[in-house]
Amino acid sequence: MSEERKGLFQRSLDGVELVGNKLPHPVTLFAILALLVLLLSAALQPLGISVEHPGEEGTMVEINNLLSAEGIQYIFGSMTDNFIGFAPLGVVLVTMLGIGVAERTGLISALLRGFVLSVPNRFITLGLVFAGIMSSVASDAGYVVLPPLGALLFAALGRHPLAGLAAAFAGVSAGFSANLLLSGTDAMLGELTIAAASIIDPAYAETMNIAMNWFFIAASVFVLTFIGAWVTERVVEPRLGTYKGDQKESLEGIQPIEKKGLIWSGIALAVALILTALLIVPEGAPLRGTEGDAMEQIVQSPFMSSLVPIIAILFFVPGLVYGIVTKVIRNDKDVAGQMTDTMASMGMFIVLAFTAGQFVAFFNESNMGLVLGVYGAEFLDSVNLTGIPLILAFILITAFINLFIGSASAKWAMMAPIFVPIMMQLGYSPELTQMAYRVADSTTNIISPLMTYFAIIIAFAQKYDKKMGIGTLISVMLPYSIYFLVGWTIMLVIWMLVGIPLGPGGPLLYQP
Repeated sequence: MSEERKGLFQRSLDGVELVGNKLPHPVTLFAILALLVLLLSAALQPLGISVEHPGEEGTMVEINNLLSAEGIQYIFGSMTDNFIGFAPLGVVLVTMLGIGVAERTGLISALLRGFVLSVPNRFITLGLVFAGIMSSVASDAGYVVLPPLGALLFAALGRHPLAGLAAAFAGVSAGFSANLLLSGTDAMLGELTIAAASIIDPAYAETMNIAMNWFFIAASVFVLTFIGAWVTERVVEPRLGTYKGDQKESLEGIQPIEKKGLIWSGIALAVALILTALLIVPEGAPLRGTEGDAMEQIVQSPFMSSLVPIIAILFFVPGLVYGIVTKVIRNDKDVAGQMTDTMASMGMFIVLAFTAGQFVAFFNESNMGLVLGVYGAEFLDSVNLTGIPLILAFILITAFINLFIGSASAKWAMMAPIFVPIMMQLGYSPELTQMAYRVADSTTNIISPLMTYFAIIIAFAQKYDKKMGIGTLISVMLPYSIYFLVGWTIMLVIWMLVGIPLGPGGPLLYQP
């Protein structure tokens, strides 16, 4: 019976890999979707489909034919603006300028290593998962630093190295959307959500900010840390058994020059935080709002609309100081070179932004998103799929799609213009829809063979198990995916029932 189950499991994995590999590259996929929007707009417009605009009573909206003379003029006339105006493009690039310096000077790596190595042995699993979750603040750096470090650490402590690798990988990838700090992910997804919300209610979209999920993702860090540690010690390690390999490991601590760099970068961060607070907290401060009580003056303020450059600066300053102290940065040319290298690494995202920008703009201009949102909401309401069952169904759909399309930004660029309007029509906020998406997208990363870093993780694992392959790694990571998905979903449901805002200015319900 066990062999039959294993065979079925392996065949399922093979099917996911086969289908996923046959999908076009995300850049090509968005080009195809943009073309499909053009063709559908031409086919549907003659049918006279129309709906009442949800935010403008009495205003009827019809589908625009983008292959008409006016439509073709729009296509060619707006192509450049569609690229430049793609919501996440600017915010991601600006954020990464600061994060890139912190990463390339070695600050992020030193922080992660220093934290993990300073944790007492009895808390090492908790510390490793926590560090993995927090590493998402530096984008993909955690994938390269923590899994091999986790394996090495467990081996040095006499524990199975693959359990350490799995714990770190689970934290980095399955907990990617949880963090105590705001990151580039919040900026990237948030801008797409705001753009999608403007389809239904532009006035509401203007009040939204990229910190819309911050309260929930910060609380999620502790929940996921304990789940990840429990799964490692109670499920994964017993299953792996005793490590019988001959790979011996020893740990090297943080070097003196790195310690000095960490101290001075910490001081620099503290100074930057104090200066930032002076721009926000005092009465009449330039980044503080002027209306409402003290909390409203912070939430609805220039500060909330300035989070992207502030995040970039708060990474850039300590990164710069760390680089100067450790002699990685010797002059301004080194800083410019690191920022240039960071932008070069974003080349694929920039190309993706061009085709994704065309798809999103064409979809909005055709009015299909608005029409689909109204009809979709009416259909779901007619079958009584609302409330928590609706959120659960959306999470499961997203988790399934994530097995085949790994890029979080690519998926949300496709899904947000469809699902955000539908959920708003049913009374659920764009902030809640985005958070449900983030829960599903993160938790199934570690069992998707198409995830960008999956092959790298296998390469790390093969140091300790030469027979490690896709199926074996997924079988190790599957318990994390299941427990994270179930636990995080339960947490979201409880959050909804209690009625706690998801973040500053981030309600659960949408009220026009």
